[in-house]
Amino acid sequence: MTQTAKPPVDVFEKVRTHDRREQLEAAKEADLLPYFRLIESEAGPLMEIEGHEKVMLGSNNYLGLTGDARVKQAARDALERYGTGLTGSRFMNGTTPLHAELESELADWMGTEDTLVFTTGYQANVGCIGTILQPGDTVVCDSGDHASILDGCRLSGAKLRPFRHNQMEKLDRMLDRAAEDGGGVLVVVDGVFSMEGDIAPLTDIVELCRGHGARLMVDEAHAVGVLGARGAGTCELFGLEDAVDLRMGTFSKSLASCGGFIAGDAEVIEFLKISARSFMFSASAVPAAVGAALGALRVIRTDGAELMAKLLDNSRYLREGLRGLGLRVVEPGTLPDGGEATTPVVPVVVGEDWQAVLLWKALYDAGVYTNVALHPAVPPGGALLRTSLMATHEREHLDRALEIMDAVISKDFPELRTA
Repeated sequence: MTQTAKPPVDVFEKVRTHDRREQLEAAKEADLLPYFRLIESEAGPLMEIEGHEKVMLGSNNYLGLTGDARVKQAARDALERYGTGLTGSRFMNGTTPLHAELESELADWMGTEDTLVFTTGYQANVGCIGTILQPGDTVVCDSGDHASILDGCRLSGAKLRPFRHNQMEKLDRMLDRAAEDGGGVLVVVDGVFSMEGDIAPLTDIVELCRGHGARLMVDEAHAVGVLGARGAGTCELFGLEDAVDLRMGTFSKSLASCGGFIAGDAEVIEFLKISARSFMFSASAVPAAVGAALGALRVIRTDGAELMAKLLDNSRYLREGLRGLGLRVVEPGTLPDGGEATTPVVPVVVGEDWQAVLLWKALYDAGVYTNVALHPAVPPGGALLRTSLMATHEREHLDRALEIMDAVISKDFPELRTA
């Protein structure tokens, strides 16, 4: 090295100097870290977590099907027939008759020409968006969209024009600007937003997309198996299935497994099969996961109405209970008929990150498990305590959780009460 040459930069330097390291170390030292807690039992209303029973208000097991005997048997059957893994991508040696059955039944359920199953929901969004779009195109996204959507947008090289969460005048403005960009335009929104639990105003979004000649994709990850008469999601709930070009869904929530899918026109699905890198270059899901997803889908299509009704009734009950404690909950949105658009996600607005972490830990120690959403998952100063419901919650579980929350907030967090 010459005297004038600069010393090499260590690419790992950022791991020692990142802006959240001090907070992370303090949280670990005080046992306040709300992440990576050890789950020691099957997902359900009551769970063993690090040696103690908790009321589970932080699961996406919306219909409670991870413990359903029919779904478990479907996973066992797939395991016995195909073994523990397929050792290759769907593109090569990783497609089985189970995949074909699942894709066919998903398309029939969603009311689309075809579907394509990915190993994870993240890969479905990244692969679809990153393939459909290219440099020169424009993608318009809600600021509350899931990280996998934003990552797909960045990967595509398309121009990204975000608009403020659920603000239709902002969407209209971004579509005006997108028209001047010169390429194709795709609008991507969550049907149910994962952190806030509110619903996109799809009627207005569809109208704006039509007026500007833009394509529309809806991420139904938190809506399939939850909303609509047959559980097909937000698009079905609003009666707009034929007006939406692409729909994405996951298996890791209501469908009690792991994976994701894209539903749409057959020619688009065929293009994704031979072009989406996250599909072509990822190993196929283990057979048990595919079998479980197919088993859960069949349960939903036969017995889903009762489960979905129980789930949303539980959501309304918890929301009213939290309001009764004087807490500020995120409102879910409004249906076209003026009714409340209930979803399984019921977040409590806390504010500052540290206060949210302290509240999470106090509830955790007292016997209630929730999820805490901090910046950058939410805007600065917008930390949430994210609760979510299951169809298998009984009133006694929810009453127990509300009693614990009331006691904890009265003792240490009275400032959170708005009334």
